[in-house]
Amino acid sequence: MRFFISFSDMIDRAMRFIAMFGGWLGVMLVIAVCYDVITRYFGVPKPAGLNSTMIQESEYWLHSFLIACSIGYAYLKDAHVRVDLFRPKFSGRTKLWIELFGLITAVIPYSLLGLWLAWPYTVKSFLSGEISKSQNGLSDLWILKGGLVVLFVLIFFAGISKFIKIIAALRGDLPMEEVSGEEL
Repeated sequence: MRFFISFSDMIDRAMRFIAMFGGWLGVMLVIAVCYDVITRYFGVPKPAGLNSTMIQESEYWLHSFLIACSIGYAYLKDAHVRVDLFRPKFSGRTKLWIELFGLITAVIPYSLLGLWLAWPYTVKSFLSGEISKSQNGLSDLWILKGGLVVLFVLIFFAGISKFIKIIAALRGDLPMEEVSGEEL
């Protein structure tokens, strides 16, 4: 079991690194929005080859990748939405069993289904050389669509990490608090 826990820890470290990268994309998003506002409303000229449409589309791209890079880490840290009407009344083991059920029936299958659907969508965009519908927009739209692949891969690995920790906690090989960082 120690091998699997180490594998889970490795996934968690990778998720944290990717989420930090996503955080920097958030900083770049703020800069892009400020730059867009300044150039549009204060008449500051744009560098050669750059236009308002490209800047606005880059804002969508940055926002999309910020979410895609952060979602796996958010799941690991239980920063996702829960309906906690009954959960606080349950014991720690019951909470783990409920989480395990959710992983097996929703998180992992959903991420695999999303990956299965997003991959051909991205490949088709790449092979066709798809570009923005705006004649002044960004090219290589497959990169943006590839963000869906990244998102579902990260959700899948976050689910695997959580699955390993729950099994270890149920077996007594890991303290229950280490499953999510919250009190169970």
